[in-house]
Amino acid sequence: MGRDPFAADHPQLQVVFDALDDPECRTIIKRMEEPMTAKELSKDCDVPLSTTYRKLERLADASLIEEQTEVRASGRHTARYALDFEAIHIDLEEDRSLELTIEQPEQTPEKQLSELWAEVRKK
Repeated sequence: MGRDPFAADHPQLQVVFDALDDPECRTIIKRMEEPMTAKELSKDCDVPLSTTYRKLERLADASLIEEQTEVRASGRHTARYALDFEAIHIDLEEDRSLELTIEQPEQTPEKQLSELWAEVRKK
């Protein structure tokens, strides 16, 4: 579910609308005050784990959450999910089309390195 940490995120407008229109996705956004595992979100949101994974995928496709890898000394790493936006703007352009802008938190070098390492581990 990870994204390229150096790629610009430009999800399609409809993908974002669909994610925000989904009541379970909105519940996940509402409950995600800090990075959480899928299991924690499933329990906290009272949603089956399989459904939680589908909703997390939908939110990631919309660039609204990010997957973070929690490295453990035991070697068993855990995926945590965190909100990856501060605001969503939809503007009406001169040609009457809609322009989507997702304001994301500033990405620190440490975060970029962490995300890059997570991508390398998957390959």
